[in-house]
Amino acid sequence: MVAGTLTAGALALSLTGCGDSVDPIERMGRKATETRTTPAPSGAASPSAAGTGSVAAADEAYKKWGLSGPLQYAPKPAVKPQIPPAKAGRVQVVDRIPVPADDKVVFLTFDDGAEKSPEFLKMAADLKLPISMFLTDNIASSDYGHFEKLRDNGSDSTISNHTLTHPNLRTLPFEAQKKEICGQQERLEKRFGKRPTLFRPPYGNHNDDTLRAAHECGISQILLWRVSMQINNFQYAEGSALKPGDIILAHFRGPAELKGTTETEMTTRMLQRIQEQGYRIGRVEDYL
Repeated sequence: MVAGTLTAGALALSLTGCGDSVDPIERMGRKATETRTTPAPSGAASPSAAGTGSVAAADEAYKKWGLSGPLQYAPKPAVKPQIPPAKAGRVQVVDRIPVPADDKVVFLTFDDGAEKSPEFLKMAADLKLPISMFLTDNIASSDYGHFEKLRDNGSDSTISNHTLTHPNLRTLPFEAQKKEICGQQERLEKRFGKRPTLFRPPYGNHNDDTLRAAHECGISQILLWRVSMQINNFQYAEGSALKPGDIILAHFRGPAELKGTTETEMTTRMLQRIQEQGYRIGRVEDYL
C-alpha cells in the first residue's frame, strides 16, 4: 500500500515510536518461489549451489542464534512492484510494499544508531540479514565504522537517511527540514561513498514540506512502516498479524533502553515471530 500520509493507526504508531523498545532519543528527538537459507547479493549463488559446507554453516547459524530453523529469504523479484508516481516536485511515500497477496515477504529496517553491539554484528553476518539502516548523524556518527561493517558483512544491507538530529519535521519550516535532510545526505555520501535514495522521517512525521525538501535533496522515496518490533513482540498499526509487504521497524537499541534485553535477543524474538507466521525476508532495495 502506498499513501501520502499514514492511516490513523499507523500515525498513532509513528507518534509513539516503538513503545517499550524506545528510549528518550526516539521519543524526544535527541541524540518468486525460490527460497534460500542465507541471502546472497543479487546474482550470487545460493548456499545449496555453493556446496554442503555453506548449508552446514547456515544450519549452525540459526541454531547459534536461537531460531527453530533456517531463515527463508525472498529472491530479487523479476519485476519490481508498481508504485504510483509522486506529484511533481515531491517524493513517493511507501508504508507497505505492494507485493501480491500470496507473497509472504516482509522487510527489516533499523533506525537511529544508538546501539553499536559487536555481538549484533556477528549475528547479522552469520544469518546474512538484509537490513535497511536509517541513520541519524548525531546518534550514529560516534562510530559510523560499526554500520559500515554491518553494511559490508555480505548481507547486502544498506545505509539510508534519518536526518541530522532527529527532529519532528512537522514542527520545522521548509528550509530547516531541507537542512536536516540534505545535511545528512552530504554526510552519509562523504562517509560511505554513496548518496542515499531512501529517507525515513523521525517518528514517521512528515508534511508536504518534507516531501518537497526530500525531493530537492535527491531522495526517491520516504519509507514508513506498519509494524514495529517491541522488546518481545510486534506492534501492529492494524490487525494482529503480519501482512505481505509489511515493512518492519526496529531500532539499534541496547539493554538500557530494552529493559535489560540485548539487541541480539530482541532481534532473535523478531525473527522467531517472522518464522512463526511463515514469512520470508526480502531486501527493500530489491523492490523499490
